[in-house]
Amino acid sequence: MSELIVHSPGLFTTVQDAGRDGFYEIGMPPSGAMDQYSHRAANLLVGNPEGAATLEATYIGPKLEFTDDRVVAVTGAEAPLSLNGEPVPTWESFAVRAGDVLSFSMITAGARPYIAVSGGVAVPEYLGSRSTYTLTGLGGFQGRKLADGDRLPLGEPNGARPGVRVPEELRPEFPSVTPLRTVVGLCSYRLTESGMDSFLGTEWKITKDADRVGYRLRGGKLDFVEREQPFGAGSDPANVVDLGYPVGSIQVPGGDEPIVLLNDAVTGGGYATIGTVVSADRDRIAQAKTGDVVSFEPVDLDGALAARRDRRARLDRIKSLVS
Repeated sequence: MSELIVHSPGLFTTVQDAGRDGFYEIGMPPSGAMDQYSHRAANLLVGNPEGAATLEATYIGPKLEFTDDRVVAVTGAEAPLSLNGEPVPTWESFAVRAGDVLSFSMITAGARPYIAVSGGVAVPEYLGSRSTYTLTGLGGFQGRKLADGDRLPLGEPNGARPGVRVPEELRPEFPSVTPLRTVVGLCSYRLTESGMDSFLGTEWKITKDADRVGYRLRGGKLDFVEREQPFGAGSDPANVVDLGYPVGSIQVPGGDEPIVLLNDAVTGGGYATIGTVVSADRDRIAQAKTGDVVSFEPVDLDGALAARRDRRARLDRIKSLVS
C-alpha cells in the first residue's frame, strides 16, 4: 500500500479537502482548507481533482517520506523546501521517488503551506469529506493533527507530470496590511455610526488567538447603540437572542476585539455579527498570522460575487497550464 510517512508533523498539520458541506444546520462546520485557492491550485498541479485531500500546515511544515514514485506540489505560504537536502521550488510540480524525504524551513511569508500529492491523501471519508475537524475528533487522519510516525494512505498515482509552474501573477500576495472585502450586516445596526467608521477605518492586528476556528483582532474600539437588552439576550451590548454565523462572519463580543469566524467555528450563537468576509478573501486571512495586520473594505453582494468569479478565473488559468 502506498503511504506517506510523517517524520515530523510541523506545528499543526492536518488533512483537508474542499470541505464538509451540507451539514451546517446540524451544527457541523465545513472544515476544509482555509486557503481554498492555494489548496485547489496544488491539486491542479499534481493532476488531482480540485477537491482532493491535501495536507495543510501552519507556520512550520512537516517532514515527509514517500514510499513510491509520485508528483508533488507545495503552494500557499512561502517556505524554503528541500528534497533529500536539495532545494525544490514552490508553486511547481516535482517528481519524488520511493525513499525521498521532503523537508520545510520556516515560512518567509504567509502562514499555511499546502502539500498535494498525485493521487491525493486517501484517508477515509466522514460525511462525504476527508477534512479534519479536530475539535470533535472527526475526519482526516484519526480526527487529529499529524504526529511523528503517522503513515497516511495515498490514492492511485494519476500520471501527472512534473515541471508545471504557476506564474508569479497567479500566486497570492502577502501585503503589509491584508485587505478583507466584507459584506456589512446582519447586525451592523448595533454599532453607532462612529463605531462602524472605526470598524472600517482601523488597521486591526491579529492576536495570538488565531487558528482554524477564528481570528481575534485588536486595534480599535466599537461603540454600540444604546438599547434595552431584549428578553433572552445576555448583558453584553453585542448580545442577541440567537443568530446563525456564516463562515467568515465577524462577531464583536465586548466591542473591542472583533473575531472573524472561520472553517472550524460554531455555526450559531448569541453575539451580533456586523459583517462577513467574502469567500475569496478568506483565502487571504488564512495566510495572515499573529502580529500581521488586516483591514476591512465594504463591498456589496455584486462585489463579493465578482471576487468569487475572479478566483475561479485564476484557477481556470492554472488548469489550462496543466492541460
